Amino acid sequence: MDSKPPVRPSVPPPAPSRPSANRNLREESHEVKVPPVPEDAMLKVLHAVIHFAVRILAVLMVLVILWGVADVGYVMYQRVVAAPFLMLTVSDILVIFGSFMAVLIAIEIFINITLYIKHDTLPIKMVIATALMAVARKVIMLDFKDLDPAYITAIAAVIVALGLTYWLISYKPPQPVKQDER
Repeated sequence: MDSKPPVRPSVPPPAPSRPSANRNLREESHEVKVPPVPEDAMLKVLHAVIHFAVRILAVLMVLVILWGVADVGYVMYQRVVAAPFLMLTVSDILVIFGSFMAVLIAIEIFINITLYIKHDTLPIKMVIATALMAVARKVIMLDFKDLDPAYITAIAAVIVALGLTYWLISYKPPQPVKQDER
C-alpha cells in the first residue's frame, strides 16, 4: 500500500480587517472610546462599581423624567384653571416651555447615560447639543428687563462657543469630485 501523507484542507486567508471603517465610524459620531480596563483586579472591581453607579444614575434619571412630565402637566393645569379661565399669558406660555425643555434636557442626559452604558463611549456631540439646549432654555426663561448687559453678553458668548464647537465637530469637508478618465 502506498502511504500518502494526509492532505491538509486549504484554509482561506483571513478576511482583512477594516480598521479604517471602524475608525471613520468613531470619527463621524465623535465618540471618545474609554480606554480598556487593565488586568489589575482592583481596577476591575472599581470599573464594575462605576458601571453600577452609572446604571443607578440611569434609573434615577428616568424618575426625574417622569417627575418632570408630571410637573409639566401640573404647571399647565395651574395656568389654565387660574383666572382668567382657559387664558394663557405670554409669561404663562414661557413657564410651560421652560418645563417642557427641562424634561427634554433630562431625556438627552438619559440618552447620554445609556450610550455610555452600552458602548463605553462619551458622546461628545450629544453632550454639546445638550448644553446648547440647556442654554436655549435659559435664554427662553430670561426676563430681559432686569438683566445686566454683561450677563447677556456672557450668555451670548457661551452660545457662540457651543455653536462653533458643535459646527466644528459636525463639519465634514466636501469630498473632491473625481473626473472619469477617458
